[in-house]
Amino acid sequence: MKNMKLKIARMEKNLSQIQLAKMTGVTRQTIGMIEAGDFNPSLKLCIAICRALDKTLDQLFWEEDDL
Repeated sequence: MKNMKLKIARMEKNLSQIQLAKMTGVTRQTIGMIEAGDFNPSLKLCIAICRALDKTLDQLFWEEDDL
């Protein structure tokens, strides 16, 4: 499942994938794969991304069930 919440939050901060990657200590490819839903980041990386984007884990990584 694509992580559109992450992509939208990144774009709201006017950050490129490269900029977010540098802020969190990973490659641009890693950020791209997370946004595409092709990579499941570690909790440590999730927290770093949340801090960089001023969001909580719930806001970026919690999947709401469609009931």
